Amino acid sequence: MRDLAVSVKCYDGKYLVDMAKKVINVRNVSKSFGKVQAVRELSFSVEAGCCFGFLGPNGAGKTTAMKMVYGKCLRDKNYDSRMDIFGYDPAENELAIKYLSGVVQQENNLDDELNVIQNLMIYSRFYNMPVKVSKQRIEYLLDFLELSEKADSKIKELSGGMKRRLVIARALLNSPRLLILDEPTTGLDPQVRHLIWNKIRQLQKQETTVLLTTHYMEEAFQLCDRLLIMHKGQKIAEGKPENLLEENIERYVIDILDAESGQQIQNDVLLSNVRADVGPDVMRYYSNNIDMLKNLAASYLESGNYLIRQTNLEDVFLRLTGRQLNDRQ
Repeated sequence: MRDLAVSVKCYDGKYLVDMAKKVINVRNVSKSFGKVQAVRELSFSVEAGCCFGFLGPNGAGKTTAMKMVYGKCLRDKNYDSRMDIFGYDPAENELAIKYLSGVVQQENNLDDELNVIQNLMIYSRFYNMPVKVSKQRIEYLLDFLELSEKADSKIKELSGGMKRRLVIARALLNSPRLLILDEPTTGLDPQVRHLIWNKIRQLQKQETTVLLTTHYMEEAFQLCDRLLIMHKGQKIAEGKPENLLEENIERYVIDILDAESGQQIQNDVLLSNVRADVGPDVMRYYSNNIDMLKNLAASYLESGNYLIRQTNLEDVFLRLTGRQLNDRQ
């Protein structure tokens, strides 16, 4: 059952972790809530020290999948399903997994009547941490997340970005081997977002495995070593961000802001090696040949009415999941 990372001795006598070992293995897992099947036969694995990301529209099943990993939500009973989290099955060893994990949920569920240190001290008691150890760990985490100056501040006095960093600090109190982040930077300004990105990268260097859900495609591309895209409870794609781009989308796209001009191109030209994506307000033409897109723009479009750019993860996401709103959103 246990598929833990193996320790190997290096030249100076210290022990290092073999980072190639899988520490999370999920096979054929499903979860239903009444008539709604939130997750359908989901399988994935995560290597130690990896940042593994879930992408998908609202209602795709991302949060449910994460909750099953740390035992808050139990999977449907199925003889063929399997979950191995650091050697433990959440259905049987939920507490053991929670002791190895830190969880940042979507909402900032802090106690508004307490100050920053008090919020952390109370939480440390769940792990039976000695007071002296707790104080040292809290001091380190406040410094790590640049909150030291707010140690005695009430929660209601903090900005949104500070609250989010405090929730992350709380999740790190027990020095978790697995950090679970459910949309950690939603609604934050770019400066705070980049600060949190840098902290996540530092945690990875300390061999912390990270599970992440996000709606920010740039965040997913910047942070995740591997991505799983979900739609209506199912996995529809998985791989390294750069491979998802290479395998699922052309290299270049022209965004046309005037739909009439875009339609004229489609009516007048036989577009070999060009793929059209018709939206209600914006038309897009995709191609691996940038010169072809430039020629189309020069022949049909006015300056300022279009943008030629490299495709990105958002283009992949929309191609795989569609541009229409999910009926479960």
